[in-house]
Amino acid sequence: MIPAERAHLQVAALTHPGMSGKNNEDRYAVAAFRTEGERPQPVLFAIVSDGIGGHRAGEIAAEMVVETVSHAVAASNAANPIQTLRESIMRSSQEILVQAESNPEKKGMGATCASALVVGDRLYIAYVGDSRIYLMRDGKIQQISIDHTWIQEAIDAGLLEPEKSKEHPNAHVIRRYLGSKQPVNPDTRLRLAPGESPERSETNQGLHLRPNDQILLCSDGLTDLVRDDEILNQLQTVPQEQALENLVKMANQRGGHDNITLVALRVPPTLPDATQPVSVSALPAQEKKKSWVFVILGLIALLVILLSLVGGWLFFRRTTGPQATAAPSLSPAVTQPAAIPSLEETGAISTPSSPPTQSFPASTELPGLITPLATLTPWPTNTIAP
Repeated sequence: MIPAERAHLQVAALTHPGMSGKNNEDRYAVAAFRTEGERPQPVLFAIVSDGIGGHRAGEIAAEMVVETVSHAVAASNAANPIQTLRESIMRSSQEILVQAESNPEKKGMGATCASALVVGDRLYIAYVGDSRIYLMRDGKIQQISIDHTWIQEAIDAGLLEPEKSKEHPNAHVIRRYLGSKQPVNPDTRLRLAPGESPERSETNQGLHLRPNDQILLCSDGLTDLVRDDEILNQLQTVPQEQALENLVKMANQRGGHDNITLVALRVPPTLPDATQPVSVSALPAQEKKKSWVFVILGLIALLVILLSLVGGWLFFRRTTGPQATAAPSLSPAVTQPAAIPSLEETGAISTPSSPPTQSFPASTELPGLITPLATLTPWPTNTIAP
């Protein structure tokens, strides 16, 4: 894919180490691209990773995840988003394990991961651990990722009420993380309703985003202390940047026991459809001028052809009518009109090999291929690994 200077979605991101004094072991990145070819599409990638392990090893693991997955996305063509995310996340897990086993100081390090890839107006996600992805639509909030925790498994099995999960002693026990000795299977369920079957959730991948939809990726440093309805209220009542600041402040006022990282994406009121041929109205000013020149030249050519046909018809009537038969000597000498060259032959119009690339406005500039940003880490990582 081709790096883009601007994203086609509105982007805001914020990270904070929290109030416990621990290292910030979260990492995140946001990058904008466009696909190649005759019908380019805008692409936006976002990822949040929460490091596990302490002694700076957790932040190393999180950084490895962000870099590995980000570079894989940048090198892809967006044709198979889920495959790209799955394979790169699995590769990052193996790389973390190799480093952890080869260096005693990194033993036990790992990371969570929440990633989102928006191709045009379609959303694809993949995740591991308890960093979350939310969708806000029509005044409602839905967690579309599923926590890989002991608590979530107990809730799904009907053994624990969600209201009692916060105080449960196993509240921070995660069941799946990157760097595990067991092969890691990234989760690609995109759950749009509580109790939705895994099969149904899988088919939701490629979800069509609507104008004003919002996506939030965050670490559990936020969700441990701030309720879903509070997240929704902030993101839908104040500008994104201010909303993220307010949410971090709320988490810190309630203890801030962990790193806090948030990446928010908002679909603008009008999202260009980059899968359709570019219309004149959607072209930049310079391209519009060229297009109108082509139209005018085409009309002139059509007018010349029509005048030639009318003149030929009139000449035919004059030479074949009664007067022409009666007085053939009065007929002027007949000369064939020269063939009119096409505009392409004269060089007046040059047919482009591919349609001009459409540029899309956005509120956030993203210089460079990958824009790593400061980050935070939630816990299963709250304790130092043995």
